[in-house]
Amino acid sequence: MTSIKSKTRWLNRTVLAIGLTSLFSDWSHEIATAVLPAFLATMGVAAAWLGIIEGVSDGLSSFTKMGSGYYTDKLRRRKPIAVFGYALTALATASFALATQGWHVLIGRASERLGRGLRQPVRKALLAAAVTPETYGRAFGFERMMDTLGAIVGPASAFVLLPLLHHSYPKLFALTIIPGLIAAGLIAFAVKETKREPIAHVPFRQQVRELPKLYKQMLVGVGLFGCGAFAHSMLILLATQRLMPTMGAAVAASIAVGLYLLHNVFYAAFAFAGGWLADRVPKNLLLALGYTLAALMAIAIIALPVSVWTLALIFILGGTNVGLEETLEDSLAAELVTKEHHGMAFGVMASVNGIGDFISSVVVGILWSAVSVSVAFGYSAVLSIGGAVIILFLPLHPRKVAK
Repeated sequence: MTSIKSKTRWLNRTVLAIGLTSLFSDWSHEIATAVLPAFLATMGVAAAWLGIIEGVSDGLSSFTKMGSGYYTDKLRRRKPIAVFGYALTALATASFALATQGWHVLIGRASERLGRGLRQPVRKALLAAAVTPETYGRAFGFERMMDTLGAIVGPASAFVLLPLLHHSYPKLFALTIIPGLIAAGLIAFAVKETKREPIAHVPFRQQVRELPKLYKQMLVGVGLFGCGAFAHSMLILLATQRLMPTMGAAVAASIAVGLYLLHNVFYAAFAFAGGWLADRVPKNLLLALGYTLAALMAIAIIALPVSVWTLALIFILGGTNVGLEETLEDSLAAELVTKEHHGMAFGVMASVNGIGDFISSVVVGILWSAVSVSVAFGYSAVLSIGGAVIILFLPLHPRKVAK
């Protein structure tokens, strides 16, 4: 009986509640994301605009993540920041219902990402505080899996609801507020925050300097990969554009949403599988594998002929790499940094990712529109491989964790 309890102890009330929070929040987010490219297309918005919207939103979010991570370690109670962040995300996503031009979407998306930026380091710190270092992989993998179950339900909901709403995008966006506010309620009332002593005030630059050397080396690989890791909403636009000439706009958009749903099924499966493996094998090897799969996805976009089946392979590679990437980045960072400084560590890493997302989405979108698809995704493949090499050769000691 004791051994059974020890194996299941990581799945406690807080881990489960944070998982459900992520599920409902991503349900709301992914309903909007699944139809956003098609909604922008009705405004005559090109790939470059989608890249700018995603890139600028992620770039602005990165500064919020940095600030949130820095200050959360100094607070006795972190949870109120997360509650506010989830509520802001829900309201901003629903605000797409009021958009009539591309810049309206940009403002709504940026506000939504600011809410995500506030809550993300706090959520990860709350999660890491609720489990032991030996079970970080499973806890973060479970949270990513639940998040991605929301990313499965979201596109499926969009697929079902859009015809019922007579393809009214504003009505669909308005409905996203329901799962979004449920997520805010769960983090407020179901998550149990572990008692902690806030760290003494340390200037921002000094706190960054005091982060472990291995963690900083990891950030170099994360940042290089991030500069090529474009937003996967661009895959929806890619599928829509490639299928539209032979299948028509409506059918192409429906298939693209279906492919994105397939993407998220693999995302969910490999998020938890990656977390389970991460507690048993070196985390840097699995993270390097995730980055390599991102490079293979970009190469497949360039090299494979256009068909539903080749697009399905591209979306599968995309879902698999994101599942591994997000779970392993979080659990490896948690392993390399002490719990007292987890907020700062997650905030810095999220900021590095946000800056990378800004660079990658804008550059890939502009190269796609101004030069060619091959150049845009070739750029992504090269940086993904570079990030994988750096992560692969991190000098980690087996099972050495920060206490």
